[in-house]
Amino acid sequence: MQLHESGFGGVPVIDVVKTCDDIRDRVHRFRCSGQTVGLVPTMGALHQGHLSLVRESLTQCDRTIVSIFVNPTQFGPDEDLSSYPRTLDADLDLLRQIELEPLGTNTAPLVFCPHDSEMYPDGYSTSINPPAIAKPWEGQFRPSHFGGVATVVLKLFAAAPADIAFFGRKDYQQFRVIDTMVRDLNLGIAVQACPIVREIDGLAMSSRNRYLSSADRVRALALSQALNDAKASVDAGNRNAADVREKMLETLKVVDSIDYAAVVDVETLQPTETIVGNAIAMIAATVGRTRLIDNCVLTPTA
Repeated sequence: MQLHESGFGGVPVIDVVKTCDDIRDRVHRFRCSGQTVGLVPTMGALHQGHLSLVRESLTQCDRTIVSIFVNPTQFGPDEDLSSYPRTLDADLDLLRQIELEPLGTNTAPLVFCPHDSEMYPDGYSTSINPPAIAKPWEGQFRPSHFGGVATVVLKLFAAAPADIAFFGRKDYQQFRVIDTMVRDLNLGIAVQACPIVREIDGLAMSSRNRYLSSADRVRALALSQALNDAKASVDAGNRNAADVREKMLETLKVVDSIDYAAVVDVETLQPTETIVGNAIAMIAATVGRTRLIDNCVLTPTA
């Protein structure tokens, strides 16, 4: 399969690679020719948040690979693996629409879209024990989640050994898990966290937002509102983390359930009593049948 840079009328033709051997060979040839490679791991159902990561990679790197793979090992037994949106044709259309010229590149992203059997062949029995930073918060409520995340990301790094991997800050604990795994295992790939992209009303973009009914969509705004309340409180001089958390919980009363609303250290993710340096406010809550997460950095001023 040949890599095509542009199609009819200058519209990029997105090349789709299906096997680990093929994508590894492409990356090897890119890097041997002196080109830098960026990797954007996704589970598809792309939105503007994902595309912001792709644009960042296109800006920083000579070549960009977008992986699209709904990873079964990071879903719990009662989670939404079977119903998770799989929209490959729409995803490829979105990637074709990225304007390359303003980004200073003429090279369209390359898509790695393996089948389940390619990533987890018959008899597969090897998995990663994630680092300790995976244990609280998401690790408490989704005990097997980060083991599946760490395993598939390591496999993607092995299949497409890029220079830089780009992740969104909305899944902040996931970023910290992957960053720690890269350090612990000496993987030699830079892991970059990119800003959260929000809808105009503040809701953090997520593939699962499409599950929300119209009424639930309105109630879901409580997550970003609670984070705005936390930030406003800290900006006004409040350094008491418990008090900031209570303000968040008050705003979150409209949601159906709250797994956590916490103020934690930006590095360790451990709860903090006093906000003296950068902290993060993190929320996981369910609206209707949809579980959502969000966060924001809290930076006290002098």
